[in-house]
Amino acid sequence: MHLFNRVKFRTPESVELEFTLAGIGNRAWALIIDYHILAFILVGFYILFWLLVVQFSDFWITVVGSTLGLWMIAIAFIITFTIYAGYFVFLETLWQGQTPGKRIAKIRVVRDDGRPIGLQQAALRALLRPVDEFLFIGAFFIMLTRQEKRLGDLAAGTIVIQDQIPIGTATLTISEPAKSLHAQLIEIADLSPLLPDDFAVIREYLQRRSGMSAKAKSLLALKLSQQVQAIINLEQMPAGVSSDEFLEAIYLAYKQKEF
Repeated sequence: MHLFNRVKFRTPESVELEFTLAGIGNRAWALIIDYHILAFILVGFYILFWLLVVQFSDFWITVVGSTLGLWMIAIAFIITFTIYAGYFVFLETLWQGQTPGKRIAKIRVVRDDGRPIGLQQAALRALLRPVDEFLFIGAFFIMLTRQEKRLGDLAAGTIVIQDQIPIGTATLTISEPAKSLHAQLIEIADLSPLLPDDFAVIREYLQRRSGMSAKAKSLLALKLSQQVQAIINLEQMPAGVSSDEFLEAIYLAYKQKEF
């Protein structure tokens, strides 16, 4: 296995992205951190759960009778799994593929095409995590597959990469013409057909463009701007506006629409 395994993907917008895969060491380190946090959360839950059972034991016995112990074990198991899976689902969705452990280890989960993961991908990964951890099945898959995927990654269509460019946190440079144009776009264009995935592509381009060659940047900006125009049914861009400025203005207008 190579020390740094790199993988390339071409997005639907024809931009080629290259990632360095996280590797089993970084993923294990992130998981250790997350499990310590989970352990702290679960211990707090068990203490609270036990206090509630003891405090209202007469009520619970009246409701369920002699099977109180079995009911409490079942309820505790269900809530434990909900906390366990919910921790990864909630944080990976909210933090665009990261948990506290992944953030410290500087790794991130993304879709196979490089886009941020959503609720569906995070849920699939979390639900299959117990299977991956049974007899270290997931670790074997990570070590033996070229793209270092565990079963949860295979089902969700995701990869785990080194977080070289923090998606969603990178500083975007917005030109003055775009700041003026975005207010005009809100008036003349309907941005509602733009989906969150469309916005994510625009945001990623604006974050990554500084690392592109001038030719690649120009071609991609033109293609993206034409696609956005088609989506929002805008016949033509305002005169004297470059593709980059148009995309920056769309970014600002969409952000304003969200709020």
